[in-house]
Amino acid sequence: MQTVTEQSVPKVPTLPDAQTITHVKHWTERLFSFRVTRPRSLRFRSGEFVMIGLMGDNGKPLLRAYSIASPSWADELEFYSIKVPDGPLTSKLQNIEEGDEIILRPKPVGTLVLDALLPGKRLWMLATGTGIAPFASLMRDPETYDQYDEVIMMHTCRDAAELEYGKQLVESLPKDPLIGEFVGDKLRYYPTTTREETAHMGRITDNLKSGKVFKDLGLKDGMSPDTDRAMVCGSLGFNMDVKTILEDFGLREGANSEPAEYVVEKAFVG
Repeated sequence: MQTVTEQSVPKVPTLPDAQTITHVKHWTERLFSFRVTRPRSLRFRSGEFVMIGLMGDNGKPLLRAYSIASPSWADELEFYSIKVPDGPLTSKLQNIEEGDEIILRPKPVGTLVLDALLPGKRLWMLATGTGIAPFASLMRDPETYDQYDEVIMMHTCRDAAELEYGKQLVESLPKDPLIGEFVGDKLRYYPTTTREETAHMGRITDNLKSGKVFKDLGLKDGMSPDTDRAMVCGSLGFNMDVKTILEDFGLREGANSEPAEYVVEKAFVG
């Protein structure tokens, strides 16, 4: 009779391109963030996204585009996600725990990168909901502050609880031992809500068109293509509305191959 040794017992294979969950935090009933191990071979620019997911019930990978919320220098990868009860992926992804595995395809792409913008003095980051994820990466990258004198993070959600992820991040950055000296007083935060009564109300589009945000921040009314640069991440409708506003200010859309005054993330989901 053949003796079964440790070497002869087949190992249970892990998922293809598998990475291990190292931390999960549920911010609200609709929002959560998580960190995973980083593939040794992965190189990315802050602001890019990758495909992540789980195995579907049919045994095939179920993948979606997710912006990497951690900066390019981080040891782990962070993601920020909405929970969709009947969503093919997020209905399962929201139940992950530390030690679980997810699929991560290490081929980063995206337009929300500093290289896609021409040099400028002021950078506007315009996001709704989980669209703040790529900016969570860029706000933690020293290069952002090397290139701009001022960085303005405009973020809009329905209520204050949904702003908490971004709020805690922004408040921590000036005191961060790694990049605090780069951030200094360059980063300005302008959160607004559309349902719950808070200090600043209204949609990003309305606050830009009315000039309220410029007045509140003590800036000259409007943006100028000579000094202002912008990055946009939200729903398709939001992206299109903001594009119109930015182009009314004279800004042109850029890309990796042809940098200009603003860029839009077209692959954002959520």
